[in-house]
Parts: sequence; structure tokens; C-alpha cells
Amino acid sequence: MSKYKVIAVVYGSDSSEWEVSCRGGEFVASRIDQNAYDVYEIFARFGKWQLVAYRKRNSMHVPLPEGSRPEVDKSDFSVNVLGEKIKFDFAYIVQHGKPGENGLLQGYFEMLGIPFSSCSSFVATTAFDKYACKSYLRDFDGVNLAADSFIRRGDDMDAFVEKVSKKLGYPVFVKPTDGGSSFGISKVKSREKLAEAVNYAFSEGPTVIVEKAVVGREVTCAAYFDGKEVATLPLIEIVTDNEYFDYDAKYNGNSREICPAPLDADTTAHVQDVTRRIYRHMGCKGLVRMDYILSDEGLYFLEINTIPGMTNASLVPKMVQTAGMDMTTFLTILIENS
Repeated sequence: MSKYKVIAVVYGSDSSEWEVSCRGGEFVASRIDQNAYDVYEIFARFGKWQLVAYRKRNSMHVPLPEGSRPEVDKSDFSVNVLGEKIKFDFAYIVQHGKPGENGLLQGYFEMLGIPFSSCSSFVATTAFDKYACKSYLRDFDGVNLAADSFIRRGDDMDAFVEKVSKKLGYPVFVKPTDGGSSFGISKVKSREKLAEAVNYAFSEGPTVIVEKAVVGREVTCAAYFDGKEVATLPLIEIVTDNEYFDYDAKYNGNSREICPAPLDADTTAHVQDVTRRIYRHMGCKGLVRMDYILSDEGLYFLEINTIPGMTNASLVPKMVQTAGMDMTTFLTILIENS
């Protein structure tokens, strides 16, 4: 017997990742068990939340054309469909960036008392900010953190360039602290290019982290709670034709995602163990994906994705398939144990 009956899949966002979010949301909605749940697709962007499609149990998928899409009542997270008030008892969040990945949407559902698929508002906020997340893990055993420097828009750029040049050297990666899908990220190989790269990162947000580049193999591991314990999926190694795993590599086919990652059993077990321990240390909930660099000096943590990509081209669906699991079954496990 399912705990929930009426599920809202929330996608779209206020960030540059909104189109990727839509593709992921549509994929998730299409894979949720049609025999167990009514599924309603909510497109949410810049405060306008609309029902764009729905599918009741054992019924056809019904897309709604623009101009006839009901608005969501945010006072109780409900929608009126053909005179019937639909109240959602679970929200599956597939919003990348703000507000679905930085804790704002989670806080809204927490205030309404509506269960949802992702980490709590506090954990989402902490994990979404790359600098805050690394600060939370500074004393965590078993994983390394690349040396970094932090700058806020309006700080002295010349002084920051001098600091990075002395402290980190080159090459470095310049990243918005609160972005995803590699928007705003640059690899910088000389002092002369750093200020330009930082200003480019500021186009995505007010704070930027600059990290010393770590040479190694990029691997990623997903973890989730299966009702009994924190479980992990098979690892993926990412081999890109580009200089690093940027947006083009992620979504335009310029990378190879090898699953399971061709690592020895001890290394695989170590990455999975670190992922489970970080999951518990951070207080994660639902499905998360953690990215690493495996270098000669050890395992380096990159970031936590509390709303991992869920398109056909995304990493988690590949992991689920390699694990021999059906995507519909996997989503049911996530929904029933979030």
C-alpha cells in the first residue's frame, strides 16, 4: 500500500538550468508508477506555477495547452482541474538551481507539512553552495578538498587575483558557488585571465569559489535511503573529449560515461563508503549524487547534487540501469522512503 496517492512533479526553475530541469521532470513523471499514483506536472518559473499535464492512475497522459493551464494555489499547494480541487500529498522536486535546489522550495513544503523527495531546506541550502558545503566537510575523514579562495561581488578584484596567484597558482577552476550544469565555470591557466573568469561566474550569482585544479579521473556516486539503510548505485567514470566536464560535454554528447567505472574493487568500495558517510554527515534525504576526482594523492570531493539530473542523458538513470533496477521501481523506493 502506497503512503501517497497524488504526486506533484515540480520542474522548471529561476536559473539557467530550467530547460534541463523540464526534460528531467518530464522523464520522472513518465516513469512514476501509473498503477499506484496520480501524477501532476507543475512547471514553476519566476513565481508562476502552472499545471502543464497530468495522468491519473491507469489513465492516459493529458497535456494542457498554453492558455488553459490552471495556476497552483500556493496557500495550500493545490490546483483546480475541471472544477475539482486537487491537493497534492507528495512533491517530487526536479528543479535545478533556484528555488528548488537551494532550500527555498523545500522550506515552502516544510511550512505546509507536505512531504517531498529531496533533502531538507537546511541541507539543500548548505549543499547547494559549493563553498559552504566544503566548509562543512573541512574536517571530514577519508576525502580531500582542493585548496580554494572565495570572493563576493564588490570585493577588491586586484587583491583577490594576487591572493589566488600566491596561494593556489595555476591552473584553477572558477565556479559560481551556487550554480549547476557547469554554467559560469571556467578553467583558468594564467593570472591575466582570472578577473575575466570571475566576472563571468558572477553572471550566475553573487559569490564565486576558485579552486586549485586537481588532475585525475572524474567519478560520481549516487546514494539514497532504501527504507533500511543508505544504499549506493554503481559508480560512473566520466571521460570527456573537452578540457573538462562542461555543459557541452554533459548534454551534447562530448563525453563517455562508463558505468560501472573501471576501478578496482577496493577503490570502488572506498568511494561508495565515503559517499554513504557524507550522506549521513550532511543529513541528506532522498537521492543525491556526489562527484569526485580520483588523483594520485587520493580522493578529492567536488560537490553534492541534491537534485541530480534525471534526463535520458543523465548519470543516475545510467546507474540505475547498470544496477539492474527498473526506473519505475527505483522511483517508488525514493517516493515511499523520502
